Amino acid sequence: MQISRSVLSGTKMAAVLAAGALALTACGGSSTPAASSDSGLKLINAGKFTVCSDVPYEPFEFQKDGKIVGFDMDIAAEIAKDVKAELNVVDSSFEAIETGTALTGCDVSISSISITDVRKSVMDFSTPYLDDDLTLVATSSSGITNIDGAKGKKVGVQQATTGAQYAKDKGIDAQQFEDSGLLVQALKAGTIDAAVGNQSVLGYAIKDDSNLKRVEDYATGEKLGISIKKGNTAMADAVNATLKRITDDGSLKKFETTWFGEATK
Repeated sequence: MQISRSVLSGTKMAAVLAAGALALTACGGSSTPAASSDSGLKLINAGKFTVCSDVPYEPFEFQKDGKIVGFDMDIAAEIAKDVKAELNVVDSSFEAIETGTALTGCDVSISSISITDVRKSVMDFSTPYLDDDLTLVATSSSGITNIDGAKGKKVGVQQATTGAQYAKDKGIDAQQFEDSGLLVQALKAGTIDAAVGNQSVLGYAIKDDSNLKRVEDYATGEKLGISIKKGNTAMADAVNATLKRITDDGSLKKFETTWFGEATK
């Protein structure tokens, strides 16, 4: 997903700096750190597993019927269950997530985060839980048949994403959108001709729209992981244990089918 965000949402930064106040799914509770478990695991808020996520980013995290749902949220709920805590989701800016700032107020960040060497220098990552390459989608009337054909057209990307970087590297001067919801909205409204982004997100967004087509896919080797404060091995062990469990028991595959229509790679 995101590489770096050049424009920071003040509201979402406030959510990180005052995580407890702006948590989207949590009820009240102590902000005192929980006592260590036998494994040495500590939670920022006692009894709560606090997760930072940049909402919306369908189908990974978005609001529906007053709740935060999605592929990432299903995984977060499984981790919370295993650490015997209530899931508490905080809506954060992606800049706070990718720079590690979010981890001052959250136990982990789960927000379709691509694992990169730059990010690994400031935070630790779980084992990867999804491969997610890029795709180019376009309106049927655009005449776009490949990435070169998108040059000179109105192409959109989500700012601070690998899709934005890919478009730039290919010589496309793309219009940048703050989140995927706005990008998809512009694509469906016809204010842009095409969009470059992750297959999971754009494929999900256009699956029932006959006016939009998937033009090309690009193998980038992107792998998504859960970010953890550097050196917090107890949290990393807990998160990886859950990821292994839901992989082994087939739950992760079921989540993929639910949110992406078919199991991904």
